[in-house]
Amino acid sequence: MHELSLVQNLFTQLDGLLRENGAGKICTVRVEIGAFAGVVIDSFEFAFGVLRDTEPWATGARLELSTPLPQYQCECGHIQQRQKLEPGSCDKCGATALTPFGGSDIMLLQVEME
Repeated sequence: MHELSLVQNLFTQLDGLLRENGAGKICTVRVEIGAFAGVVIDSFEFAFGVLRDTEPWATGARLELSTPLPQYQCECGHIQQRQKLEPGSCDKCGATALTPFGGSDIMLLQVEME
């Protein structure tokens, strides 16, 4: 389960942010996980809950996850957002040879601390 190591790295970042800002506690953590990042969301949430309970500064912290819809790029250059993982066809030229564009990132968007 590589989600555990991802969350361990997140907690290392959070600990550093607490120290940099002179805060004592994390309240909310907002993370964006791309549709093609290869992360099992339930496992990520579970790992967050486990590690949250081991760090006094994270007790009670909420995790808010978002997974934006994927984008696809057509050979004509058009980039489009989709409502599902299957690309379908290009809205501009109708071609079906679409390539995933982005969506493999995991980003820490915001941290609320006190």
